[in-house]
Amino acid sequence: MLVYRIAKEQYANDLSGYGAKLFGGRWNLTGTPCLYTSQSRALALLEYSVNVNIEFMPLKLFFSIIEIKDDLIEFIDKNDLPTNWSSIPSSSSTKIFGSEKLNNSGYPILRLPSVIIPNEYNFIINPLKIDSGAIKITSIEECEFDFRIKK
Repeated sequence: MLVYRIAKEQYANDLSGYGAKLFGGRWNLTGTPCLYTSQSRALALLEYSVNVNIEFMPLKLFFSIIEIKDDLIEFIDKNDLPTNWSSIPSSSSTKIFGSEKLNNSGYPILRLPSVIIPNEYNFIINPLKIDSGAIKITSIEECEFDFRIKK
């Protein structure tokens, strides 16, 4: 299966999860490394654009197309999520839930619903649980950001 990650050029090849470790996110506490990826380029771009202020938006972004194995994914049902999973800003309960799953699940990848489009999915990858070769970047594509999305 292919998933999509969007980033600035200098991070397009980075599969360490270091950025999420530094700053945390909806599904991880600061200190927990992970990679936020999406089921499509469009969802990856939407997720990025709602989480970055327009003044910090680069003119060019890059899609990393990442191949993952289906048997590495834990499919999480919406009924199993904290009741406030889609709150804005994200709650500490989702950060704790995601971090515990990332650290304790038998799966290195979690499939979780998008807050933007709840019937589409993001795939959160724990890079510490992935054997070398279990995921790989198949290609990197340049994406010129259309600022009409943020206006």
